[in-house]
Amino acid sequence: MDTTDPGIRFDKDGLCDHCRTFHAKIKPNWDTSAKGRARLERIAHDIRQAGKDKDFDCIIGLSGGIDSSYLTWLAVEELGLRPLVFHVDAGWNSDLAVNNIEKLVDGLGLDLFTEVINWDEMRDLQLAFFKSGVPHIDTPQDHAFFATMYKFASSNNVKYILTGANYSTECIRNPMEWMYHQSDSRQLLDIHSKFGSRPLRDFPLTHILWHKLWLPYVRGIKVVTPLNYFPYHKQDAMTLLQEKFGWRPYPQKHFESRFTRFYESYWLPERFGYDVRKVQYSSLILTGQMSREEALERLKRKPYDPETIHHEFEYVATKLGISVEELQACFEMPKKTWRDYKNMAWLYTSGASIMRLLGLQRGGKR
Repeated sequence: MDTTDPGIRFDKDGLCDHCRTFHAKIKPNWDTSAKGRARLERIAHDIRQAGKDKDFDCIIGLSGGIDSSYLTWLAVEELGLRPLVFHVDAGWNSDLAVNNIEKLVDGLGLDLFTEVINWDEMRDLQLAFFKSGVPHIDTPQDHAFFATMYKFASSNNVKYILTGANYSTECIRNPMEWMYHQSDSRQLLDIHSKFGSRPLRDFPLTHILWHKLWLPYVRGIKVVTPLNYFPYHKQDAMTLLQEKFGWRPYPQKHFESRFTRFYESYWLPERFGYDVRKVQYSSLILTGQMSREEALERLKRKPYDPETIHHEFEYVATKLGISVEELQACFEMPKKTWRDYKNMAWLYTSGASIMRLLGLQRGGKR
């Protein structure tokens, strides 16, 4: 991590605040030994009990990426759970992601439920984010994923949602300047009101108070992160999935979506100077899965193919229904941040501080 993260702070020894947080807050409270496994088994027992006499006992959001794919294997093969595999199609699935999802579902004998987002509304909202000038243009897709899964759990009285969030590959989070809170519906609606062209009648919306307070403490719906209690080494996990299911890896984390691939590999670093590989590699360095030297060497190479990026640029423009020139104009427009639009940042900051005091959150976005 470097000063492309505007909020980074280094001490006299050159250690940044991301690393200090990991060593002081996350590592001492992260246990994947027998003790962690025992805690995970207790959680799994509760999930099985809550799901008795039901078709499934939990839901797992499966994107086809490494984290959610390994989580699905773990839930079934190691924990004996009966998850419903939940997938949200926002219109940008890569062929590789679709194949990986099919291989996991078929190989584990699971049911797949797919929710398709209204494309006209998704397209309009994504265009609004391009026109807003902010860096976090992937917000509409991420917001739809979260909101749809929470809505399904609430409507169907599902008590447990399993997610692939983990410390092993995500102990360092993207700074707010790079990727603002995707669940901030106030900002999403403000940007759409300024730059959108059609009403969002079907687009799923969530609210921080709804999914952080109402669902867990009133409805009793718990979000569980099993990968934080079980040994999770990224390369070993990929090898296991490849050997058991014929799962195929992606060039980079989150590249199961063609939009996210374009956004993270080209738009974000070239327009704003934010390279998310620095966050991803730093997490792997801290958890002993990559050397700093290897990371620096990889960062010398572009995260996209300069020979073919113009084809990807054209694909995104065409799918969004605009010309390449219009998309290029968005690329060249003045840069904006989340601060330029209505937001609930104060609520996120206050909530995170309270959760840290209560020991319910380690690290987190800042």
